[in-house]
Amino acid sequence: MSQRLAFVAVLLGAVLWGTTGTAQTFMPQTVHPLAVGASRLAVGGFALLIIMLILRKINFRNWPWKATLLAALAMAIFQYCFFTSIRLTGIAIGTVVAIGSAPMFSGVIEWLILKRRPTKVWLTATSLAVVGCVLLFSNKEGLVVNPVGVTLSLCAGLLFAFYTLFNKEVLEKADAIPSVAVIFSLSAIMLMPFLFIFETEGLLTFPGISTTIYLGIAATSVAYILFSTGLRLIPSSSAVTLSLAEPLTAAILSVLVVGERLDLISWSGIALLLGGILVLTLSGRKEKAALS
Repeated sequence: MSQRLAFVAVLLGAVLWGTTGTAQTFMPQTVHPLAVGASRLAVGGFALLIIMLILRKINFRNWPWKATLLAALAMAIFQYCFFTSIRLTGIAIGTVVAIGSAPMFSGVIEWLILKRRPTKVWLTATSLAVVGCVLLFSNKEGLVVNPVGVTLSLCAGLLFAFYTLFNKEVLEKADAIPSVAVIFSLSAIMLMPFLFIFETEGLLTFPGISTTIYLGIAATSVAYILFSTGLRLIPSSSAVTLSLAEPLTAAILSVLVVGERLDLISWSGIALLLGGILVLTLSGRKEKAALS
């Protein structure tokens, strides 16, 4: 795969993530957010794990367990923070703050831990995208700005940045599909006890089952396979910036499907978000020099 296609793969994965908040609105509201996250990871992770085990694509003896466990832990906690923030502050704001903050966290983490200074292309693209997120966040008509929800969204952004960093380390020693299968299966196991603690009434109804299957297969397995495939060839900070296609998709779907309203300023933010994503995607060759 060329580096340009790697950027496109990450972008397509982010678009699928962007459907998560809207899909959750079809889940019975009696189901606790952590139960939603656990069931999503269980469907997506276990299904892939079974297939990989049957095909004998996983070499557990030489597996990078430390990075895998850290990635799984980050993803497990991310589920709680993200889905709870969506419930508290709405799809658009919850998604925008979570994923909009992730590029800044990712850039700082790479700079401090990997000693990799941000490139001009990344700085330009991220600046456009973050300003776009701020403008999109400024819309309050029809939305609820909940301080706890926003705080949880920021925590989700930090966790996503750490997940990306640890996942990239796993991908240095394992293929994308087995990596997704193992990481998400471990995350599901970590969250499984909460299915017996929190409310799950409605999870086994038709809306609950169908939404869980969609979240597990499309918005988890397929999306993270695309993301991980591209992540092998591009810096984690660039991948996280491209993931800003998620709030872009979520905002548009929140208007078209859920009925949330965005004003002119927010649509300007969407335009800047798209501009930042295009700058990074179309400048894929320039990012090659940033890889180590």
